[in-house]
Amino acid sequence: MSKVLEVKNLSVSFRTLKGEVQAVRDVSFDIEKGSVTAIVGESGCGKSVTSKSIMGLIKKPGYVSKDSQIIFQGENIQEYNRKQWEAYRGPKCSICFQDALTALNPTMTVGKQIMEKIRVHKKVSKQEAWAEAVQMLERVGIPNPELRMKQYPHEFSGGMRQRVMIAIAMTLNPDLLIADEPTTALDVTVQADILDMMKEIQKEHPMSIILITHDLGIVANFATDIIVMYAGKIVERGTAEDIFYHPTHPYTKALLRAVPRLDMEGEKLETIEGAPPNMINPPKGCPFAQRCKERMDICETAFPEESKLRECHEVCCWLQKEGR
Repeated sequence: MSKVLEVKNLSVSFRTLKGEVQAVRDVSFDIEKGSVTAIVGESGCGKSVTSKSIMGLIKKPGYVSKDSQIIFQGENIQEYNRKQWEAYRGPKCSICFQDALTALNPTMTVGKQIMEKIRVHKKVSKQEAWAEAVQMLERVGIPNPELRMKQYPHEFSGGMRQRVMIAIAMTLNPDLLIADEPTTALDVTVQADILDMMKEIQKEHPMSIILITHDLGIVANFATDIIVMYAGKIVERGTAEDIFYHPTHPYTKALLRAVPRLDMEGEKLETIEGAPPNMINPPKGCPFAQRCKERMDICETAFPEESKLRECHEVCCWLQKEGR
């Protein structure tokens, strides 16, 4: 498989009055063509900041370190000028934000918002843009698309608004789609419908997908690969099978134990005691050490290099290096 995206040594910080928040710290990963990669972790772990970095949306007081490289189809996007960014965002790489109600313009009809994106990037008439927008709404499973084109975001349900967001993101058939928490605040059946719909669209138009989520439960039947992040660091990565059947990092194991299962009737879900570290002064060692029941002295003083477990399965954990 060829690589559509290479992220190398990505570090992102935000300047605040209290100090510099190190949101993402030396993160590297590749996205293969046609793959579905889920980046999972609790709120504040840096997964959404990573996705915004890929879109070039980090603004002051945030900044991407000079050593960071984001290579899209062989080009370093950090070196893009304004015209190159316009050609990149939308046609090549698109993002679906997590809160559709705030991401959509409440003063514009849904149809106008989709048409606007089409006409910015394509030399088409209003009639042609209208026809494309109707087709896109139909493609994402919105009934009566002609009528819905004339309605405003507040007239749609949460699930339908999310479909509109995906329609806007997919309008130009990008090579890479970033879905940032696309199922947040939706009930379980609607979540499944949204993910199934995204898989169907991927079959029609082969593309790579990055799914940002805090919920490991929704990625089991959707993702081909999983990256687990904690406190700005990647702690484990592998295929979906590797992560679900052979979890190795204590944090990954704890996340999986917190996922509700049908065979757990009457049992309490396990919680992860403690809190994430202060990212203004992040620990030098493993960021999960203070919450880990298996920690050793070295865990608090040095961050381990990745250990390769299988062909695509890697983990950053001293327990693995010590053979425990």
